[in-house]
Amino acid sequence: MTQMLIERCPRVETERLVLRKWEEWDLDGVIRMNGDPKVMEFFPSLHSPEEARRYLQISIQQQEKHGFCFPVVEDKETGAFLGFCGLNVPGYSDPLPCEPCVEIGWRLIPEAWGKGIAVEAARFWLGFGFETLQLDEIVAIVVVQNHKSRRVMEKLGMTHDPAEDFDFPNVPVDDPLCRHALYRISAEQFLTQANG
Repeated sequence: MTQMLIERCPRVETERLVLRKWEEWDLDGVIRMNGDPKVMEFFPSLHSPEEARRYLQISIQQQEKHGFCFPVVEDKETGAFLGFCGLNVPGYSDPLPCEPCVEIGWRLIPEAWGKGIAVEAARFWLGFGFETLQLDEIVAIVVVQNHKSRRVMEKLGMTHDPAEDFDFPNVPVDDPLCRHALYRISAEQFLTQANG
């Protein structure tokens, strides 16, 4: 099953982007992205080069296990690493309230912000999730203060119920990064929007 998924979607192109699986040569891009204070504003800390290497290895392992893991986003014209966007099966130390689930997420270098890149890539992956993987629902989780990502979720047609907000596992409750918002979109909602 995993190999079939990788073979069905090894590399795709949107209007401006290449969306593809992780490769070992992405390490420099991951080090730059995960070491950038603006990118990591809503994460506990910046990644050292060794932590970035570990992050890449985990992403590759998840990709091999599930057939996808927050795939890489490249600039189609230049081949530049822009970050990642796509689907993932959560594998946190403690389960999230919405598990089992498939989540959509993104992380882009600052040069890619404000250009609709996350929306362009995420729309493709939502379609892939609902039409190819036949998922019933896709979720997104975000630190409540991360208004930029929340706007992207809203542009994608995802909905948020404040009653479903939750404290992220193993983050102290007095930490400003503890509280997370949960967004959802169903196959029916997505397909209605796509055909509307």
